[in-house]
Amino acid sequence: MDDKITTIHIFCCMMKPEDLELLVTRTMPFGKHKGCLIADLPGNYLNWFARKGFPKGEIGQLLQLMHELDHNGLSALLTPLRPARGPGGETNE
Repeated sequence: MDDKITTIHIFCCMMKPEDLELLVTRTMPFGKHKGCLIADLPGNYLNWFARKGFPKGEIGQLLQLMHELDHNGLSALLTPLRPARGPGGETNE
């Protein structure tokens, strides 16, 4: 089986659907990109965590999930989950 498909299959089996929603609503709590949505973190920042080690706990799991989505070109899957924006850029939640 192709490595990319294997990785995606493993991750899909491990993650909960709610995790995808958290990627577009939870912000980075620390570091250079503090306040940025997890889904909007740059790939090189996610790659850095992949090399150095992801933090423990939920934030680490979300960063690892986002890294896998970004690395495999699947970030667009999050688009329908993003909160709608009003004319001034505010969310319509």
